[in-house]
Amino acid sequence: MSSSAEVAKGVTNSIQEYLQSLPRQTFDQLYAQPATCLATLRLLPPIAKQVVMRLLYTQKPVAKADVEVWCFPDHRGDLQDSLSKLSRLHICTDYEEHLQMNRIFQENFHNALVGGGDHVSFGQPMNDNKGEVDIALLDRHAAESWETVLHQLVGTPGDRRPKAVTKLLLASGLQEFPDDGGYSETNEHQKMNITSKGFQFLLLDVNVQVWSLLLQYLGLAERQLNMDIVQVLNFLFQIGSLELGQAYSVEPLTDTQRRVMEDLKYFGIFYQRTKKSRKFYPTRMATSLTSGSMVSSRKPEDSQGYIIVETNFRMYAYTDSPLQIAILSLFVSLQARFQNMVTGLITRDAIREALTKGITSDQIITYLTAHAHPELKKQSPILPQTVIDQIRLWEMERNRLRLSGAWLYSDFTDLNEFTQIVNYAEPLGAVLWKNEKRRTLAVTEEGHENVKSFRKRAAAARAGGAGR
Repeated sequence: MSSSAEVAKGVTNSIQEYLQSLPRQTFDQLYAQPATCLATLRLLPPIAKQVVMRLLYTQKPVAKADVEVWCFPDHRGDLQDSLSKLSRLHICTDYEEHLQMNRIFQENFHNALVGGGDHVSFGQPMNDNKGEVDIALLDRHAAESWETVLHQLVGTPGDRRPKAVTKLLLASGLQEFPDDGGYSETNEHQKMNITSKGFQFLLLDVNVQVWSLLLQYLGLAERQLNMDIVQVLNFLFQIGSLELGQAYSVEPLTDTQRRVMEDLKYFGIFYQRTKKSRKFYPTRMATSLTSGSMVSSRKPEDSQGYIIVETNFRMYAYTDSPLQIAILSLFVSLQARFQNMVTGLITRDAIREALTKGITSDQIITYLTAHAHPELKKQSPILPQTVIDQIRLWEMERNRLRLSGAWLYSDFTDLNEFTQIVNYAEPLGAVLWKNEKRRTLAVTEEGHENVKSFRKRAAAARAGGAGR
């Protein structure tokens, strides 16, 4: 299987897992829209699609024994998996010996195929009289918008930080505030850090990235934004069936769906000339949501590989992409930038800085390998082994250190007091470090209260003895 096919399959599985978590009554509402029925069919494996098409014009339950003869014996396992998927998605009901299609799905899927029914499930097309919007403009808008989202993810300074993007990156766990605080109006302009999950996100194909965020948006819409999840899902499935380059009216959309469109506009899924425009255009990102085709926001030269790493830890990146340069700056000490190339060093400090953000050594090595120059990919290993080993050693070095709270005592009156406190604290396991010459003692956070109380009692006893 090709890498694109594997990615498309991974996206489909994620969507199906989300849908299967929904209650039965939600499916009945979803399947009331022909566009949703068609989009759901597109997500099914080939054998499941065949079963649906064969049952579509059948009004009575079909014996499962008859269904089993629809495929070769060596594919019976695939058939059972497909029937299980159809049951979990409530497209078909399994009655042990018989199989029957969901009547709501059956009727509206039929309408989707023949154009029947009174609905605007596939949008309301409008004429673009000015003809100013073409597919090239839509592709450019989608690529620039998505790149802006990724720039915000890696922490590139910029003024454009839409609240919808900020909230979604935080809710997805792709970014976090340095102080571990949540999102609020007071800290929305504070710099956020990319997380380990966020860096892993950068390694994914664009379709997987888009659907990952959309699935998080569905959870956010339901939990925090108080949106009707049925309307949100129907809208997402609808836009996957729209025509690229065609203008559509916003009039048939509900208030919830208009709010979704306003949020997703920042991700390059829609284009509108102005905020108050009565028409919108789906981009290639939108129309490929349920088609299984792959889209890319990367330039051709970026997808071919552009990074060279030498045994002396020097890195050369043949790119002029601000985004690619920003990603490299997360774990490389950049030194010089030319018209179509940047140079830098993979240093201990740069790697440790990346590690503090939760980025792992394996993720760094994977990124460098995935984007290695074609010349490097002719050798094995692709990256110099010394560089790979050293990056992992720097991570191991950091992982040996553990931060813990402590209290420092340094104002002892004399050596006797210092010795007395040490002799009390050591049996408790509270001593982290001591220096007799400087009369300085560090104790654990847990042992601090006991040591503090003992020191007060000892001081009171000495004062009482001096008084007598």
